Amino acid sequence: MSKIRDKGSYGDARLPVSQKYLIPIRRGWMLWIGLAAGLAAALLAVLDFSVHDAGFLSNGPLSSSHASLESDCAACHTAFSATPDQNCADCHEAYGDELGAYSFATHYLYRTGDFQRVIPSEHELPCAACHPEHNGRQGAITETPDDRCLTCHDISSFNRAHPTFAAVAEPDDASLSFAHTHHVREVMKRESWEDLEKACLFCHNPEQDGKTFQAIDFDRHCDACHLTASVSVPRLPVDRPDAPGALTLEEIQKRREPGSLWSFYVNPNEFRKVGSRVSKAPVHHRDPWVMENLRHFRKILFPDAGLADLLGASPDAPPRRQRALYREAIQTLRGYALELRARPEPEIQKDLQRIEEALANLEQGLEDPFLALDETEFPLSLQDAPELPPDQVEAIEALVADLTEPCRTCHVVENATIARVQANQGAFHAAEFNHRAHILQRRCLDCHNRIPIRELLAETEPIPAAVDHAGIQNLPDIETCQPCHNPEQSANRCITCHQFHPDRSKRAKLLLYHD
Repeated sequence: MSKIRDKGSYGDARLPVSQKYLIPIRRGWMLWIGLAAGLAAALLAVLDFSVHDAGFLSNGPLSSSHASLESDCAACHTAFSATPDQNCADCHEAYGDELGAYSFATHYLYRTGDFQRVIPSEHELPCAACHPEHNGRQGAITETPDDRCLTCHDISSFNRAHPTFAAVAEPDDASLSFAHTHHVREVMKRESWEDLEKACLFCHNPEQDGKTFQAIDFDRHCDACHLTASVSVPRLPVDRPDAPGALTLEEIQKRREPGSLWSFYVNPNEFRKVGSRVSKAPVHHRDPWVMENLRHFRKILFPDAGLADLLGASPDAPPRRQRALYREAIQTLRGYALELRARPEPEIQKDLQRIEEALANLEQGLEDPFLALDETEFPLSLQDAPELPPDQVEAIEALVADLTEPCRTCHVVENATIARVQANQGAFHAAEFNHRAHILQRRCLDCHNRIPIRELLAETEPIPAAVDHAGIQNLPDIETCQPCHNPEQSANRCITCHQFHPDRSKRAKLLLYHD
């Protein structure tokens, strides 16, 4: 009861209450402490900006690229918000932000070529999300930390849960009859080499940058051994109204069909006609007489082949290479038009002008990434063939087999068409690899060992095609890279292989995406 009386009372009910509730104690000291703290912070800011270049208050020094902006925070930052992309574009967009040449969508397009992603999403990351600043003068703003990548990509690290390389997982291409081991052995024998990998580099010629390789070229890599002067086409029956056969040089000249101008300049001594049969020697790579006769047989088998009739090889191509088929067809038409330039008739010249204008429009439209390509323009399969008698189809197939006998040493021929060969495989579409950076640590065959060439060279028995054939790209899988690329040894960050930023040295290519 005494404690209650000491506290006093309140109201008619005489409720106990402390005197301190009625008369608060003085707290002026708190005001003085707050004022002193504010003055200290202001003094620190003045000293920081005047002496330490804002090194205390900011997150750290800017990179050397942005060092000139270190005293102007507003150049990048906006109050109460993250760094907006517009502030980055003010400096980096040479032609104004309306192009969005360095937007996230353009980054994606430039590196992948996937125009399905052309419309920017509201969830796409701003520039500052991937390009961190305030990491010091030596900090590279393009060195995107892994945690920024893993925000969207559900991969824990390169050594855990990283998918296998798509180039290894893709089905093998078998458009060539080719064995690496046989060719390596022949090159080593002809050049008197003992270095196995030197023989590999005879065909696989690296580019100057050390990253990629030049496309395989017949004249440079194959001509010395294949299609020599002694190679000839077997004697074929001449085409007759009652039975299909090969077209002679005279018949091709007489028809004067588009693309036959070569027949007036070829060496007639290469052809030999005996009775009702004709042969040719030597046979050249992409021999125009062989190609013309293949087209002749295709017209019988596939009269509605569409644009496929303008192609030198089969229309089989992956979706990302469909445009190459159209470009090849347009190039063939341009060759036809070029032949018409030698005709002086005014009506032909007038038609030629219209043809060239149409071709120019086609080429311009083909560069439009939003153009929907009609794959049905290249039909070429037996189901498209007319109802020919089986014996006639067999006779044509036998003629094609004899006609392409020299070609089938390397090429696969189906439906009177040479299978399309991908001279440059372009194995990595989403990543980059630098051979020059690895050659000091590893030899070529240490990594490219899907075909065990070292072991197969010692074999005396014929090598099974399943072990060594052209369809095996001989690329290493991810397990080959992981022992070295780990936190304890070589870099294994995302940007080690995946370069996402557009290359400023190729700005013309970059702007194509905004044409």
